[in-house]
Amino acid sequence: MSEEILRQQLYAAYKNRGMMYYHIFQELRKEVGDEKAAEIMKRGIYNRGLEIGKKYAKFSPADLEGLKDAFLAGATDQGKMFQPEIFRCDAEGLDILMRTCPLKEAYQEAGLSDQEIARMCDIAAEVDYGTFEGAGFRFFADTWKPGEEGCCRLHVRPGK
Repeated sequence: MSEEILRQQLYAAYKNRGMMYYHIFQELRKEVGDEKAAEIMKRGIYNRGLEIGKKYAKFSPADLEGLKDAFLAGATDQGKMFQPEIFRCDAEGLDILMRTCPLKEAYQEAGLSDQEIARMCDIAAEVDYGTFEGAGFRFFADTWKPGEEGCCRLHVRPGK
């Protein structure tokens, strides 16, 4: 199997993950309403992030340079999938813009409205909250909003 075929399958798997999130959310919201469905989804996705974050805990509470290097070294398809751009990495913070996102692309390809895409990006970002908080850092994300370029902006700060 060629590297290009593997790459296509990898990207398709990420898009599939995004669409699974969307369909699970749709079914949950029918049963429990929009806010409760989002809350449930976020808890589950956050918990997966906590599992991922264990591999970055050795950099806590304040080795942001080490965290950046490890995070980028593990970036899918050598960083091509999300095209992370570092805007800041110093003792006070690490700020990363994800220029692309296969989940967002899947939502666009499926014809979701900009508002639905923004909602799904907000839900999906919980994996990042779990990852960085689980590693012992403070974290917040500016998830994609209609009219913005790129995708999520990740902000990591030293832990306590």
